[in-house]
Amino acid sequence: MGYPKIGIRATIDGRWGGVREGLEKQTMDMAYSAAKLIGENLKYPDGTAVQCVISETTIGGGTEAAKCSDQFSKENVCATLTVTPCWCYGSETFDMDANTIKAVWGFNGTERPGAVYLAAVMSAHAQRGLPAFSIYGHDVQDNDDKSVPADVREKILNFAKCAISVGLMKNKSYVNIGGVSMGIAGSFCDPDFFQKYFGIRAEWVPMVEIIRRITLNIYDQAEYEKALAWTKENCKEGFDVNAGKNLPEIITKSKVVPADKDWEFVVKMTLIIRDIMLGNPKLDEIGWHEEALGRNAILGGFQGQRQWTDFLPNADFSEAIISSTFDWNGAKQPIPLATENDTLNGISMLLGTLVADKAPCFHDVRTYWSPEACERVTGKAPTGVAQNGFIHLINSGATALDATGAAKDENGNGIMKAWWDMTEEDIKACTDATDWCRANYEYFRGGGFSSHFRTAAEMPVTLLRVNLVDGIGPIIQIAEGQTAVLEDDMHNAIDIRTDRSWPTTWFAPNLTGEGAFKDVYSVMANWGANHGVTVYGHVGAELITLAAMLRIPVSMHNVSEEKIFRPHAWAAFGTKDLESADYRACQAYGPLYK
Repeated sequence: MGYPKIGIRATIDGRWGGVREGLEKQTMDMAYSAAKLIGENLKYPDGTAVQCVISETTIGGGTEAAKCSDQFSKENVCATLTVTPCWCYGSETFDMDANTIKAVWGFNGTERPGAVYLAAVMSAHAQRGLPAFSIYGHDVQDNDDKSVPADVREKILNFAKCAISVGLMKNKSYVNIGGVSMGIAGSFCDPDFFQKYFGIRAEWVPMVEIIRRITLNIYDQAEYEKALAWTKENCKEGFDVNAGKNLPEIITKSKVVPADKDWEFVVKMTLIIRDIMLGNPKLDEIGWHEEALGRNAILGGFQGQRQWTDFLPNADFSEAIISSTFDWNGAKQPIPLATENDTLNGISMLLGTLVADKAPCFHDVRTYWSPEACERVTGKAPTGVAQNGFIHLINSGATALDATGAAKDENGNGIMKAWWDMTEEDIKACTDATDWCRANYEYFRGGGFSSHFRTAAEMPVTLLRVNLVDGIGPIIQIAEGQTAVLEDDMHNAIDIRTDRSWPTTWFAPNLTGEGAFKDVYSVMANWGANHGVTVYGHVGAELITLAAMLRIPVSMHNVSEEKIFRPHAWAAFGTKDLESADYRACQAYGPLYK
């Protein structure tokens, strides 16, 4: 892949004759320290270390700034981090490229006024309409201190991770396989939204393309046989919700793929959907050059309901496996594939997995359970993280298997891992914790299978969702919290009230006592859609930073104020009400790709 990179700009006091010469080493050492920090701690989605490009010289004025810009333009630099220990000439040295995300780290020392330059260049960035992130250590450092303080380290990594995420999305595609599912608003793909806010091209592929490829055998036969064998060995069937039902003729006559052929069909579907999105050189070897190219996708969605699922097996298996950190080939990069082609949940999946490096888990945000309702139905009041109530996150069987919580850390605790950390034991644990129930024919006349599990570990997760609102544009909602583990009898009593063939996660958001997070009911009541995404870990702060880079306001979150990191210019829109300032800043600057 063409990796987006972070450009490190080393700016310096331009006065020759002793001043500049004495600062060269210290300035470049800051650049090397920043590059080392980023390269050792951040990875691209394929698992390789994030790359930095350091300016060939220090930058003391406009000529050297232009040379650096030319250098970076040839290196796919998507963001710049300017570093300096001293005073520099603000508007002569700053990054004036409108296409890069920007940050400046000014060394907090008393010998040289790096902080003064930082303030001056932030003023220049604001005045020129080029917002930049300000990085300034809390404590004064000695002049010869080459360490990167913890607070500076956190901000540099947050900035770099989110900026690389912006770069990764640019010039990639969202592939709509099908169109609008059951009138779900998020299924209406808005190409202007994807283009202007993410630099993503929207593409459409009719679902009939899958039928064509199955009919004409446009898939890797050897991989299909390997995938089918793995599936039969590792994907055990659960109960059949249809057993014993006297189904009407309109349902029974609609299933055209025999039930005993469902696995073969859905495995082929999975290979084909992946090939449509990513391409596959194996197809070129069998004479299908155009199909081998793929669609340059970074994410996609499958409509399914109802024009497909009314007579063909659903895509729950495909959506679950493609979004997981493993398949029949072992550990692999998860690719967001949205159920019901909910494009807004799809982009939420992508944003979550980019900042968390974990599989994105697609959910219906189904039901709020108050402690009182839980006790009335189960005879027990919830305890622990669920004591204030919880939200039932469930889907029709298309959630990444990582959400089982069956992977273990070194202490035996259930977690979700980056794909490059997944072991054979973790993969087996996730497949063992999942069974595959036959699709409910009353919903899916064409059959298929739903992944069925319960999240069996208490884990930190972040729930998120992007919404489009007329008159505002895109907004993002963020709720950090924990997955809850209910006692078996409580779980069973509640779970069967929905659909016991689907995967369940019990979610307890962290409460602040105010606004949308004053209680669990308010979180549910303020959620903007029927869908949401969880990713492992508390990554709300990173998502807020990423949203600011993309100029998408955050409409609700429960991240503590001291963790919020946005461009310095956001303070010009007000410091008392940060939510209002965020809305007005995003409106003023507009989408990233106008």
